[in-house]
Amino acid sequence: MKKHSTWKKVLLDILLTGVALVVFALFHHVLPRRQESVGIVIPNPYSEAAVEETAGNMSFAYLAAAGDGVSITDTGLSRLSAASWGRGGRGNVPTGKGGSALTGEETEEAAEADDTPMRDKFSDRYTDTVETTETSYVSPNISITVSEESLDEGRITYYLADIYLRDITSFQTVLAGNTYGRGYRAEITDMAGLASALVAVNGDYYGNTDEGVVIRNGVIYRANPTDCDVCVLYYDGTMRVIPGSSFSVEDAIADGAWQAWTFGPALLDSEGNAVSNFASTGRIISANPRTAIGYYEKGHYCLVVVDGRGDSAGITLPELSELFASLGCKAAYNLDGGNSSIMVWNDEVINDPSGGGRQSSDAVLIAEVE
Repeated sequence: MKKHSTWKKVLLDILLTGVALVVFALFHHVLPRRQESVGIVIPNPYSEAAVEETAGNMSFAYLAAAGDGVSITDTGLSRLSAASWGRGGRGNVPTGKGGSALTGEETEEAAEADDTPMRDKFSDRYTDTVETTETSYVSPNISITVSEESLDEGRITYYLADIYLRDITSFQTVLAGNTYGRGYRAEITDMAGLASALVAVNGDYYGNTDEGVVIRNGVIYRANPTDCDVCVLYYDGTMRVIPGSSFSVEDAIADGAWQAWTFGPALLDSEGNAVSNFASTGRIISANPRTAIGYYEKGHYCLVVVDGRGDSAGITLPELSELFASLGCKAAYNLDGGNSSIMVWNDEVINDPSGGGRQSSDAVLIAEVE
């Protein structure tokens, strides 16, 4: 009798342990949970309304009215320093996707020689009133043309959004649930609708990891060490892809970063040339559905979504690199792909997402701003 009682106790302990592990896994990997944010706003140096404060050699403003899930702390910069980011070093960097086509030395080049303000470029691309067709949208501040294209005699199908902007704040991002944290997911169509997006694609799925840099709409949410390439879009309209080893949060603040994503890799080298070799796994390099951002020059960008695992074969990283080189981009960056790859135009998904698509933690989009 005592023997049976002992076995029952052992089995009960095992059962309770299993339940505890399931609850732990749900909390840490499945159930949405907010995360502490650095909570620093990078002011727009081109906006007269920017509220600035000076801290050492960095100019920044604290987020005055935090959105849901954003935690504002006075120790944000201290935590960033503790993570060993900035000019002084990187600290312990985790091993991730890697595969950069860049080196730290290549990113030290001077900024673009063209100092023409973004608002003054491509004036012939805009109209005095809003004009729309099934494949285009033109207004006084935005010009977008969306097309379905093919490669390799129709083997690969991709969707191209060619974009001209007067104001970089039209190049926006949205977080699922309007909240920064792990486990928050939403349909790209829902996030696009939340921001009245003209065109939208999935982002870098930041909520799937604690690694890397998350700067969205001028707010620094996270700046953790990473060995992945970081794509930074600045208030002046320029875009740079930086190796994780060279990313400096101090520079991001000083140079006026508007958005920053961590996924990658870079799809073009520092000269804008196609890359054939990527130091990534075969699964990542091989043909897959893809989402990526292209940069021609400040004020001119493109978003690309490639279908795969269906009638379209998907695209390899070298092929994707060749595509952006053929488009004439100076820089290009790979975002989350696979079932995540979705493009929304006129409030509808226009591509054929693998597996019917999936929800994501964030979206990249273009929208009118006042």
